[in-house]
Amino acid sequence: MHFQKFIDTVKENHWQLFGIEVYFDGQVVHNCHREPIRRYPIYSATKTITSLAVGIAADEGRFSIDAPIYEYLEGEVPAYATAKQIENLKKITVKRLLTMSVQGYPFRPQGDNWLEFSLLYPLENIEAAAFSYSNIPAYLTGAAVARAVGEHLYSYLNPRLFQPLDIAEPVYKNCPSGYFYGASGMELTVHEVSKFGELLLNNGKYRGRQLVSTDYVREATKAQQINKEGGYGYYIWKYRDGFRISGKWGQRCLAFPERKLMVTYLSHMEQGSEELGRAVEECLLADT
Repeated sequence: MHFQKFIDTVKENHWQLFGIEVYFDGQVVHNCHREPIRRYPIYSATKTITSLAVGIAADEGRFSIDAPIYEYLEGEVPAYATAKQIENLKKITVKRLLTMSVQGYPFRPQGDNWLEFSLLYPLENIEAAAFSYSNIPAYLTGAAVARAVGEHLYSYLNPRLFQPLDIAEPVYKNCPSGYFYGASGMELTVHEVSKFGELLLNNGKYRGRQLVSTDYVREATKAQQINKEGGYGYYIWKYRDGFRISGKWGQRCLAFPERKLMVTYLSHMEQGSEELGRAVEECLLADT
């Protein structure tokens, strides 16, 4: 591992890297931060937290990934919904949303009522499962969990996830209807993102406490749906011989359970985040 070479490469290219942490066997072995306690947008890495909400609620027997989304969001479906729209919602299971295997959604919800837009969006070929990435599946999943547990997703997760991870009052975004926008909108420090990676790396356990079941984590982090990147689990990407939590402009947590290795970094690179990723691979992962 050539950590200093990586830092030098970042400086030479003037990449906007906010911070990076490298863990081996549960310990930080390298790190570099611009401002360690500052939170930054993590964009679609938010989806992984929604996945953890699903696992926790399922572990409590309050939610099922095999149930149709209609079972949880029936009360939010407008009275003027057509029979075809309701039929579609009854065919879409939570697992299909978790694995991004429903085709036809636009990238994000639109208008003043995101939930109505998402629930009633016209979809074709419901039965044909194929990877189709969108923010809408994670948004609907988060809303479904909230309906199932009877409270806002943040208040549900706070004692079960954020507090045990020692993450105080994380920044998050709601939709216009007041639901947690489970697809994006959170802000965390580099170290806070590492805590989620460590939780998954340790099969749902954090500092001796089981926060989400091992069975759920194993399913969530393996390839449930094949795509050009190699595979996708439950809002977690397959990556080499491990998995990754990922945001759109260079927010990453790369975890390799067999090697007890994890690399977390946050950046904001609308152009060139792939180059940063290649530098991570060449300098930090090539010899491991």
